[in-house]
Amino acid sequence: MITIAALVILLPFLGAAAGLLGSRFPHRSTGVTPPAPDPAAHDAAGRRAAWIAVIPTAASALLALWPAYAAWVAAGRSGAEASVPAGAGGQGTTEGITATFAVIETGSVPISVGLLVDGLAASIAVLVTVVALAVQVYSVGYMRGDRRYPSYSSFISLFTSAMLLVVYSADLLVLYVGWEVMGLCSYLLVGHWWEERANSRAAIKAFLVTRIGDVGFLFGIFVLGTAAGSFRIADVVAAVPAMSSGTLVAATMLLLAGVAGKSAQVPLHVWLPDAMAGPTPISALIHAATMVAAGIFVVARLYPVFLGAPATLDVLAVLAALGMLGAALAALAQDDLKRVLAYSTVSQLAYMAGALAAGSRSAAIFHLITHGAFKALLFLCAGAVIHAVGSNLMSTMGGLRTSLPVTFAAMTIGFAALTGLPPASGFFSKDEVLVAIEGSLSAGPLTDAAALLLYCCALATVAVTGAYATRAWLRTFFGQRAPADPAPAHAPVHGTPPTMRWPIVVLAVPALLLGLARIGDVHWGTAALSLVLALLGAGVVYAVWRSEPGSDPARLLGPLRVPCERAFHVDAVYTALFVRPVLLLGGLVVRVDDRVVDGAVRGSGRTTLGVAGLVRLAQNGNAQLYITGLLAGVLLLTAGAVILK
Repeated sequence: MITIAALVILLPFLGAAAGLLGSRFPHRSTGVTPPAPDPAAHDAAGRRAAWIAVIPTAASALLALWPAYAAWVAAGRSGAEASVPAGAGGQGTTEGITATFAVIETGSVPISVGLLVDGLAASIAVLVTVVALAVQVYSVGYMRGDRRYPSYSSFISLFTSAMLLVVYSADLLVLYVGWEVMGLCSYLLVGHWWEERANSRAAIKAFLVTRIGDVGFLFGIFVLGTAAGSFRIADVVAAVPAMSSGTLVAATMLLLAGVAGKSAQVPLHVWLPDAMAGPTPISALIHAATMVAAGIFVVARLYPVFLGAPATLDVLAVLAALGMLGAALAALAQDDLKRVLAYSTVSQLAYMAGALAAGSRSAAIFHLITHGAFKALLFLCAGAVIHAVGSNLMSTMGGLRTSLPVTFAAMTIGFAALTGLPPASGFFSKDEVLVAIEGSLSAGPLTDAAALLLYCCALATVAVTGAYATRAWLRTFFGQRAPADPAPAHAPVHGTPPTMRWPIVVLAVPALLLGLARIGDVHWGTAALSLVLALLGAGVVYAVWRSEPGSDPARLLGPLRVPCERAFHVDAVYTALFVRPVLLLGGLVVRVDDRVVDGAVRGSGRTTLGVAGLVRLAQNGNAQLYITGLLAGVLLLTAGAVILK
């Protein structure tokens, strides 16, 4: 199993290396000046890059199914969550298989380079590879004609490999390597169309905000590793009973900063909506399977550590409560379809964080997996709609169900799963999350106040989710297309290429049916309450839209519409509190450097030139002046000698 896991990680990495180094080879040039652009050569490079990207990812996805199937069989036999039978390359335990390839001595706490394969890792690896494969295939059609497609597809492969390293890593510092490589890839992919200033600024914002959280994350790893005497995850978890409560709270709070950054949770969620500037397939990859899932996965991986710090779980519960409801309200007021889905991701991730805070790792991971399926489906469908219409804005959409029937059917399934309507997968996973949160009211690691806040916000978010999902569905596929801005007529609706259509069809299957595997675990009372609330929110929006189909149902928010549309002005507050002071300080540093440091250098240069100018006056090439000066000097010396004698 360890060999299989290593191959699952390595294959996309090799695809990335081959794509970056070999997709444009051979490059023939007979002159010194660069050759003129050759469309045929670019098309050939694109086709090569597509094969280099798709084949390793497909092989990785197939191999990832093996450990997942083994874990599923073992769990079925023993009733355990994640047992994996031992195989060559590792020692089997009830927690899975661990193998160490090398130990790096650091002088204090060693770093072990190894992999851990258990049910948690196997399940998330399947999610990552399947979504990455869908994104790679989809991108072949979506990015056709893009001159930088070879580097784009290679960065997706590197992104996939980095997330798989996070998933399978047995050591916290090795996990951190994958964690940071993902941050780099997100920067490169969000800013893929860097020629537009908004795109490059969005990439920089995503990079900087996540780096802020990663500083705390790294120090949290150091605290745990120092306290446990090892960075190996198994050793850290085993050492939890011996750690003091202060150590556990400090470590988990620091880790929580990184989790909030990567998983876009309050207060570090502001980068995710702006990351929509990147190509839509990247949004699907980031929002469904890789970067935002990493934070939830790390909490689940180190869950015994977090259970030992109830204060941190209270903080996590409060942040989750604020995030799930606030992001859902923000989604209800957005006009950009991708931003609706972006705020939806923040809200759904907060559901997972809430389940973890309430004490249920299984509910959080189940919702993470189903969310990965239906959110990837929704983003790819949104990409098909944007590709057809030529705009992200729902105000320029409408009536597309007849011209895009496959996309309409698939996106209906995705919205049903997002809303939590049976038999879509989101109905079953959201039920488990709500049951876990409800259970925390009477028993669990949370205080009563935190549990009550989390439960009330979770129920309210169910209704708001039904509202914004229904609004997006109606405005995209029903009614009539509203006239675009000064354009005299609409651009024609383009068809969806097969490479974009087939990933949508494939992802629609797990988005619809994945939850049926847990149908026996449904808590029908909670499920009924959730369904009523979701239908209530959807019904209110439908009634408002039906009364005036040409208007935006977001008008039901009344005076709250503008604050919701601007996400409660959090960006403006951050700009006033942090961005402007930092810019002012940076300007001050620049002025000091220019006027003091560089001024001193320039001043010394001017002084040297001035002195040289004075010396130059005596060196003017006039021999008569030289002789006169010489005689005057001799005369002065002679007179001085006579006088002083």
